[in-house]
Amino acid sequence: MGVTIKDIARIANVSHTTVSRALNNSPFINEETKSKILEIAKELNYVPNYSAKSLVLDRSYNIGLFFTTISKVTSPNFFYETVSGVNSAIGNNYNLVVRGIDDYKDFTFVNSKNFDGIILMSQSSSDNSFIYYAKDKKIPLVVLNRDIDDSSIVNILSGDKKGSYKAVNYLIEKGHKDIAIIEGKKGFNATIERKEGFLNALIDNNIGINSDYMVEGDYTTSSGYKAMKELLNLKNKPTAVFCSNDEMAIGAMKAVTEAQLIVPKDISIMGFDDNRFGEYMEPSITTVRRPIKEVGQKGVERLFDIINNKRSSGEKIYVSTELVKRESVAKLK
Repeated sequence: MGVTIKDIARIANVSHTTVSRALNNSPFINEETKSKILEIAKELNYVPNYSAKSLVLDRSYNIGLFFTTISKVTSPNFFYETVSGVNSAIGNNYNLVVRGIDDYKDFTFVNSKNFDGIILMSQSSSDNSFIYYAKDKKIPLVVLNRDIDDSSIVNILSGDKKGSYKAVNYLIEKGHKDIAIIEGKKGFNATIERKEGFLNALIDNNIGINSDYMVEGDYTTSSGYKAMKELLNLKNKPTAVFCSNDEMAIGAMKAVTEAQLIVPKDISIMGFDDNRFGEYMEPSITTVRRPIKEVGQKGVERLFDIINNKRSSGEKIYVSTELVKRESVAKLK
């Protein structure tokens, strides 16, 4: 049988209420007593009984991390970085439950008894019904990745539009004017933001917009490969291609190689996200680092603030992107 609060109380010669307060970091206990109790708990390898604790405190000790979708076009790297960031910030006091919204026929299971709070990695407006369901049920909620037009919601965002603008502007600085884009999944917020940044960079540099240079992808490697095949079949091929994520950039590079062309000598490739494999490609991929892990960590910090301090005011927090210069972009002579 495991060590209980009563065992710690007996050894520390205090009440079990005092032990409970120390373990829950209550302000209603002096630091000396708290330190003594925590030391005893550590020596005895005390493991909290969260089932009993949740009944007493009316908490589930579950944090839900929901994606718009897991099974469709959520890239492995994006999924890994999000889960890693959120999980690293949660610590040992909560369980992390990861689900896709499209797994649910209805949201009955999503309630305050099962989740103390929810972090939503939002990818499209199809999430809106879930967001307002959680709000209606008064479940603490933080939305990542997609700008929500609701001042009561905490939003953690990366600057996708600014990031893609910087990327395309860098290509232009390198002398490129015939620049194509391989877009992401239609309807996804990131797809829209990155395309807007691409177009704005062209407009601000007085470069004409060529509709033939705008090809759809869906964030998968295979879609990048297919889209690049389309671009290579054009009579006037682009000299540079901005891919809306690194997975598609990898697929695009394969298509270029199969066409017996060389990256970046014959065609430059720019990615987005800074996939952990990108720097090990040959050539390594010039990209935009989007700190998804940090976005997830900040999301947890704000969620715990809402849970512990009962705060309901919304805010928007931006995490900056960074241009990462590697080998896949050449300067035109």
